[in-house]
Amino acid sequence: MRVHFHGAAGEVTGSLHEVEAAGHRLLLDCGMIQGSPEAERRNFDPFPFEPSRLDALVASHAHIDHIGRIPLLVKRGFAGPIFVQEATADLMPIMLLDAASIAENDAERANRHRRPGEPPAQPLYTRADAEAAMRQVRPLPYAQRTQVLPGVEIVLRDAGHILGSCVVEVFAEGRKLVFSGDLGPKGTPILRDPATIDRADLVLMESTYGDRLHRDRDATIAELGDVFGHAWREGGNVLIPAFAVGRSQELLYWFARHWNDWNLSRWKIFLDSPMAAKVVQVYDRNHDLFDEDARRVWAAQPSPFRLPNLRLAATPQDSMAINHVDRGAIVIAGSGMANAGRILHHLRHRLGNPRTHVVFVGYQAEGTLGRRLVDGARWVRIHGRDVRANAQRHTIGGLSAHTDQRGLIEWYGQIADHPPLVLVHGEDKAREALAGEIGERFGTSAVLARPGLILDV
Repeated sequence: MRVHFHGAAGEVTGSLHEVEAAGHRLLLDCGMIQGSPEAERRNFDPFPFEPSRLDALVASHAHIDHIGRIPLLVKRGFAGPIFVQEATADLMPIMLLDAASIAENDAERANRHRRPGEPPAQPLYTRADAEAAMRQVRPLPYAQRTQVLPGVEIVLRDAGHILGSCVVEVFAEGRKLVFSGDLGPKGTPILRDPATIDRADLVLMESTYGDRLHRDRDATIAELGDVFGHAWREGGNVLIPAFAVGRSQELLYWFARHWNDWNLSRWKIFLDSPMAAKVVQVYDRNHDLFDEDARRVWAAQPSPFRLPNLRLAATPQDSMAINHVDRGAIVIAGSGMANAGRILHHLRHRLGNPRTHVVFVGYQAEGTLGRRLVDGARWVRIHGRDVRANAQRHTIGGLSAHTDQRGLIEWYGQIADHPPLVLVHGEDKAREALAGEIGERFGTSAVLARPGLILDV
């Protein structure tokens, strides 16, 4: 086996790894590059391989930075099967149709302001392209060894990151490659812990939080409750940028668990994401993938997705109506990095108010609006307008869907004989810190992947 590293090799988005095995070409992930406008323009570049020469694709999970360019890959000639876990197959059309809709709307907006002689803007792909890609999806259950190409077999293991997330084991030519995908922390609500891996000949492991430790979860949840209490006393509102898959559902889970503790009945709670509302239905259909604690919470009252004061803002008009709520609103809206979606409208409307509390509950990539706000920017640009950022900002790091340095070291450390390791899906500062810790503990000299790197398994 041979691995070609193309994306998420020195950055956190755009996951893209190519495997040559048994005379075939298998792609691991085909994610969208996210971040600054300059970074996102790279999504339009040609792939570093010919899509029509690929034989199959395996996607680790349904987040856009892992699946977001699949419709483009198909549009440019890939005709093979796309293997994913069953819950991921349920989530993919929701995610990809939303991404296509955003791309179409962005192109339409750009064309309204097009200068004379300037070529018209084109979306990265359309909803029709996304629908075409979904016809190539082949769902698989966890823990089933499946031949995906002659001489190439895979097993999908639970990665504990979001519903349907996978660690991918690839077997070919008597060798075993393990791709971690994104790994969740142990004890994450709703989800089971990441599966342990017995052995490997090469491991590709994410390193998003390779340089830091998450805050204790109990302290994190207490901090979130404190934010709500402070905001209520000030007569303010709370904005929470959150990914539609994973984070939004986890927040609702904690709301249900602490309904009385946080006196949440006095708030108006809005889930302002049509996509997140659809994802809720996928969660409701997949209780068999929940951990034991989540099953108990779902059976209790109030159920996380049926809080008595939860309002799903389905239409743009529903979303705009939230602007009229002067105080006492908790608004969960996408996107999680505040670089697209309905959260931008709420930030533009409320960011100038010092009684507004903006709560960041996930990773904020370099170049995103979320990262600029976390870093303390006093002015930001939203929809072409300069907006003063007077709002109070809170980073609740312990709610991350990615495990931290300790969790990554523990997950790798349980693999027999500590096999060769390549760190992907992380910025250099995080990867260098993680590589140093792993080298000191296990004697493994981790490789930091770069685009163009080729390694034999």
